[in-house]
Amino acid sequence: MGIEDYGGGQTAQSDVLVVTTNDVPGYRVTRVIGEVFGLTVRSRHLGSQIGAGLKSMIGGELKGLTKTLVQTRNQAMARLVEQAKARGANAVLMMRFDVTEAADVGTEVCAYGTAAVVEKA
Repeated sequence: MGIEDYGGGQTAQSDVLVVTTNDVPGYRVTRVIGEVFGLTVRSRHLGSQIGAGLKSMIGGELKGLTKTLVQTRNQAMARLVEQAKARGANAVLMMRFDVTEAADVGTEVCAYGTAAVVEKA
């Protein structure tokens, strides 16, 4: 697996800017739309759980689980961008991830932030 399997974040083709900061240098916020989020829940795969359990005994990175988490975060972020676009935003400010267990059957990943309209200053 190459580095592209472990990278995440926004793609260059997106027309919605997503940042973890309160503002964007060189831009001004002209309208705040409100909270938006993208949510996904992934179930546990028995094979990966067994492999992770064995690997945890001897130490080292759980590469299969790392790759799955990157894919899950990217999916949550894509849904966040879709929701922001649907509400008329061209930016999401203060984006964060929240990860929780979902009823002992999987992992819930939520990307959330504030949808806004920004323009060059």
